[in-house]
Amino acid sequence: QVQLVESGGALVQTGGSLRLSCVASGLVFPNYVMGWFRQAPGKGREFVAANDKSGSVTAYGESVRGRFTISRDNTKYTVYLQMDSLKPEDTAVYYCAAKPTWGAKGFANSYPHWGQGTQVTVSS
Repeated sequence: QVQLVESGGALVQTGGSLRLSCVASGLVFPNYVMGWFRQAPGKGREFVAANDKSGSVTAYGESVRGRFTISRDNTKYTVYLQMDSLKPEDTAVYYCAAKPTWGAKGFANSYPHWGQGTQVTVSS
């Protein structure tokens, strides 16, 4: 079965950086669009970033554009999220997700496969 395993979450100070990783198995990774979402306590799941199957096309949520960078290594079946200039409002559980097509990439319910999440906490 499909498994997505995130790692890299931590407690970091405002202005700091983190790099999240998500390793996929049980699917042909180069055939999937990969996305990152986040969910803060009491809030819905928010789109963070996505990249297409080759990694050459990316999309970002408004709140992270210019600070976060998504990338992927198709040989390692891994997608990354580099997070810079972190703010307390970036505190959330971060999830990676996989879908077969680029359309509706910003909508969580279009992704059939999800990881368990990794906690990112940004202290002020």
